[in-house]
Amino acid sequence: MASGDGGDVPGLAPDKGESIPPGKPMSAEQHMLDKGAEMIQSLKPVNQMNQHVCTFAMYAHDLTRQIETHHFITRANQDFLQCPVYDSDDRNGHLIGVEYMISSRIFETLPPEEQKLWHSHAYEIKSGLWVNPRVPDMVMKPELKNLSDTYGKFWCTWQVDRGDRLPLGPPVLMMSPQTGMVRPDLVERRDLKYNISTEALRNARLDIDGPERINQLADYWKHHGKGFAIHVEPTEMKKRAPFP
Repeated sequence: MASGDGGDVPGLAPDKGESIPPGKPMSAEQHMLDKGAEMIQSLKPVNQMNQHVCTFAMYAHDLTRQIETHHFITRANQDFLQCPVYDSDDRNGHLIGVEYMISSRIFETLPPEEQKLWHSHAYEIKSGLWVNPRVPDMVMKPELKNLSDTYGKFWCTWQVDRGDRLPLGPPVLMMSPQTGMVRPDLVERRDLKYNISTEALRNARLDIDGPERINQLADYWKHHGKGFAIHVEPTEMKKRAPFP
């Protein structure tokens, strides 16, 4: 049985340094093939990503583990957004998961058991933890007001903070930081990288009212003291009938 904590795999984890995947360097031929495919093929889903957000997340089963995250957002409509999540915005950033974001209007239609898996974004945004790197905050202010009334479900598939060199084990549910939860060293390092001040952003966002009410089933750990972890178990599979 595997849990959200995962286990050591010889040669793959843990390596507490840089989580570099095992494998040979890219060949010149492979670079040429990739470049040719890029010129010919349609990359429409990727090209719809129009926002880069840097923030922080915590593991739902272990709030002591906190990571910096980079979300590249595609807005499907006014109520639904989706984004791949990376551990950095460098060219060699690791794809560590996916987050879905929905408006409060849609969130309220979900079954209670589903709502427990989602987190609110109001505190992240109002506190200045949620930033759009290199974009003036005043430009993003209308969007920030909209996003403060959304909920997210973030599954992490690669626990790079453990030093895993490959995505190991089942996906892990992530939670949004709330009051006083994020390690100061993580925020300081992020602020230095982008030459910003989280404190100044927090003061500049005092006029963002946020939602009138945050559903108490979201941020479940905060209100109920319980987290969530996935366990993988063998099970009988459904078998299809042979084709005629």
